[in-house]
Amino acid sequence: MGTLDGRVAIITGAGRGIGREHALLFASEGAKVVVNDLGGSPDGTGADLSPAQSVVNEIIAAGGEAVANYDDVADWDGSQRLVNTAIETFGDLHVLVNNAGILRDRVVVNMTEQEWDSVIKVHLRGHFLPTKWAASYWREQAKSGVTVNASIINTTSTSGLMSNPGQTNYGAAKSGIATFTEICQKELTRYGVRCNAIAPAARTRLTATIPGSEERNAERETQAEELGFDKFDPANISPMVAYLATENCPIAGKVFFVYGGAIHLFQPWTIIDSIEADHRWTVAELQQQAAKWGAVTFDQSIPL
Repeated sequence: MGTLDGRVAIITGAGRGIGREHALLFASEGAKVVVNDLGGSPDGTGADLSPAQSVVNEIIAAGGEAVANYDDVADWDGSQRLVNTAIETFGDLHVLVNNAGILRDRVVVNMTEQEWDSVIKVHLRGHFLPTKWAASYWREQAKSGVTVNASIINTTSTSGLMSNPGQTNYGAAKSGIATFTEICQKELTRYGVRCNAIAPAARTRLTATIPGSEERNAERETQAEELGFDKFDPANISPMVAYLATENCPIAGKVFFVYGGAIHLFQPWTIIDSIEADHRWTVAELQQQAAKWGAVTFDQSIPL
C-alpha cells in the first residue's frame, strides 16, 4: 500500500529536475499522475514533448499510472485543459503541484521588459491559473455534497524569501507565490482544500545557469562522496511534497525550505516593533523616533 493510493495528482514542470522526481515518487506511492511539461529550455523558449512522455513511460514501466500533458500552465485555456486531463483520464483530481518555472536572471538596471514579464508570467500566472481551475472543480464538488480532501503544493524560493541579488523578476514572483499560498489557504479551506508551499534547494537545469555553478557542483560532488549522501539531489525534495499531498496531512497554509535532509518552517511576514503617537506624526518626530530602525538587521542567510 502506498501513501498516495487513490490520489490523482497533477505535477507541472514534471519532465525534468525536481518535478520529474515528484512524479516518479508520487507514482511509486500509488498516485495516478498527470505529467505536465512544455519541454522548453531553462529560459522558457522552445518546446519538446519528449521529457514529459519519457517520465510517463518510466512510470508505466514500473507499474504505475500516468499520462502526459503539454499545455502551457500560464495560458488560460491550456491550464483548464490540464485540469480537465486529470478528471477525464482518471475520473477525479486530488492534488495539484505547481512546479513549472524558468529563469532569466539580470540585475534590475539591465533587465528588459520581456525578461521581467516572461518570468512573472510563468511563475505567478503559471501558479494562479492551474490553481483557479482546480479550485473551481473542488468548489463545485463541495457544493454538490462531495467530501473534498484536496491539496495544493506550490513552489516558492529562497531567492525571493531571502532576497537574492540578480533575480528581481524571479524573486518577486517567488515571494508572490508564498503569499498567494497563504491567501489561497484562507479562501479554499471551506471547500476542503489545503495549500502549502516549498522552497527547494537542489541541483537542476535552472541552477546550472547561475554563474559559478560548475565550481559549486564539483565541490558538492566531493562532499557527497565523503558523506555518502548527495544533499543537492533533487529527489531529496519530493518526500515532503508527497507528504503534503497525502489525504490526512494536517499541515495547511505553511511554507517550508527543503534541502538535503533538512526541512525548515518559515514564519510569514509579522510585526516585530512599533512606535505610536496620539496624533499625526511630524517628520521631525520621526527623525527622532523611527531612526532606530536603520540599525535593525535580519538574518537572511540560507542554512545550506
